[in-house]
Amino acid sequence: VAINDHDQDYPYPEKVSHVIRQNHQRDYLKAVKFINYSDADVCVLEHEFGIFGGDSGIYILPLIHRLKIPLVVTLHTVLEKPSYNERAIIHEIGDKAEKVVVMSHLAIDLDLVQRDQYKRKFKLENKKALFTFGLLSRSKGIETAIQALPAVVKKHPDIIYIVLGKTHPSVLRVSGEEYRTYLQRLVEKNNLREHVYFYNRFVSAAELFEYLSAIDIYITPYLNEAQITSGTLAYAVGAGAAVISTPYWHAQELLADGRGRLFDFHDSNALAGILNELLDNPATLLELRQKTYDYGRRMTWPIIGEKYARLIRDVVQSYPVINVKEEPVIDPLVLPPFNLAHVQRLTDDAGIIQHARYSVPNRKEGYCLDDNARGLLMATMAYRQQKDPATLELLPVYLSYIDYMQNEDGSFRNFLSYSRSFLDEAGSEDSFGRAIWALGYLIRFSPNDAFFQLANELFLKAYPNFQNLHFIRGIANTIIGICHYLHRYPSDEGMNKTLKEMVRRIVVQYEDMADGEWRWFELTLTYDNGIIPQALFNACEITGDEKALAIARSSANFLEGIIFKDGWLSLVGNDGWYRKGGQYTQYAQQPIDAMASVMMFYQAYVVTGDKHYLGRMFASFMWFLGENDLRIPLYDFETCGCCDGLESYGVNRNQGAESILAYLISHLIVLQAYEQENHWR
Repeated sequence: VAINDHDQDYPYPEKVSHVIRQNHQRDYLKAVKFINYSDADVCVLEHEFGIFGGDSGIYILPLIHRLKIPLVVTLHTVLEKPSYNERAIIHEIGDKAEKVVVMSHLAIDLDLVQRDQYKRKFKLENKKALFTFGLLSRSKGIETAIQALPAVVKKHPDIIYIVLGKTHPSVLRVSGEEYRTYLQRLVEKNNLREHVYFYNRFVSAAELFEYLSAIDIYITPYLNEAQITSGTLAYAVGAGAAVISTPYWHAQELLADGRGRLFDFHDSNALAGILNELLDNPATLLELRQKTYDYGRRMTWPIIGEKYARLIRDVVQSYPVINVKEEPVIDPLVLPPFNLAHVQRLTDDAGIIQHARYSVPNRKEGYCLDDNARGLLMATMAYRQQKDPATLELLPVYLSYIDYMQNEDGSFRNFLSYSRSFLDEAGSEDSFGRAIWALGYLIRFSPNDAFFQLANELFLKAYPNFQNLHFIRGIANTIIGICHYLHRYPSDEGMNKTLKEMVRRIVVQYEDMADGEWRWFELTLTYDNGIIPQALFNACEITGDEKALAIARSSANFLEGIIFKDGWLSLVGNDGWYRKGGQYTQYAQQPIDAMASVMMFYQAYVVTGDKHYLGRMFASFMWFLGENDLRIPLYDFETCGCCDGLESYGVNRNQGAESILAYLISHLIVLQAYEQENHWR
């Protein structure tokens, strides 16, 4: 299976059976179907970050996680300091692979023949030839070699330096021939026109072998230490060439024990000194070449190829014939430690700042009621379960924000600038409902009387506005808050009547919109979808309404069928959503929607006792930890924050309040469900 970069087409031989366009994500899903339905015994992935599409090549992850045959991976690059995405990708590859090969001993079988024959072919009989080959880019450091030559030419005027290879296609697309032109100007500046030759072309393996046999010294002046493998260096060592190199990782290994010489990065003076030493002493140069040749014989392709063959045979023989994926169960050991560090980072004396630039609070965006309501819910849940004193410090901050944003008529403003200026007169119905949910939960589970009294006062002050709600998510959030309130005050007849009326409105909307295939409350699946069935499940605990329960189950099962097609949570993306009869939008998936799924399935389990919902709840939570369409975690183990979304190219690395609160609330729900499951058992 070949990868075509940037929609280019290539004249592949017949053995190429399938092609993936680098930046077309669906091509990877088509390819894995092709692989799974072929007669292949094993899939071998040659991994390099720049080969595959998406951020750092993330598009390869959905492919490997859908494989039905064993996976063997060869890592062509291993980084000392990978980025967030690079580290996550390698972790996921390593987790999926049966075997991982680090390619630090790979070369091709190049027979050593008479050097004089090829010296004559390239008219180098009376020359001392230096050689570098490979795709040109600034990381190759060829300027270091050119700058070393004037000192060498003074002692050895018969020296010639050959640079063989085209400019790297990615460099050519972005910068054209800027680097090659820079090198040519450097040659002119140092009066080296008669000593440096650039051959701007690809060569076959056979022709490359001829060059390696004709030259005296091979140079790799690369600039980056963190290079675990160099195919060009492996070629040169396999051919028995005398090699001088900068000390990148692969060179340190291959040229150890006197098999080559090393000089520091950018140090043209040191390179000139080594070149003059070897050219002054032909016997030393010959000894160096012999050591390289003897070592290269042990890493030729027939030897390495046989190792690969044995490895693959072992993998295929040990791979289970039947690989049935069990339904997910709650495993608390896979959960990271519950950590409030990022929430505390975002919270000041006014409330929780709604946005972040990466993990740094973005004060320009100020605060919102939505996030402070979620913060209050999370803090109350966390203290109830964990009894962490830190949550008692956060809880009054969020409660105070809700108090400050409540208008005299009981409605709420939403947005507050960092300078503490109101930015609206009345917030959305969503923000109103979330505030009622959080206040109702605090009324039910308040850790002290002071918090309870204020929450109760704010809740009842807002109560006259319940009947003014028009939008279904605002109604659903408010229903959940009412249900928590009624667990504390079950005999409040007025609130019971309000609950039934609000449930009736949702039921009527379902009956107006749903049909045999589209069992939903609206014509479009948008954001925070799970919150609507959840509200009906919550209400059924209070009212015992069988009709509402049937609709809750029907709509929850319908939503499950949309977002669990491949066995893991694949949320409806916010980049267009999903309209009845239209196309399913996969990205951008957001943590708030994953939280809604966690809470919906949990409440369905509480009401029905059906453990299928428990499994779906845990699978929904695992979306945060990498069980998603791109197989990459959104929870950041370094910052203890949560990334803002799952995009087609990777994750949105900003870590705002909504995201981390969605993660922490989901985390607490999973722990609560685990305790309930074991108690019921």
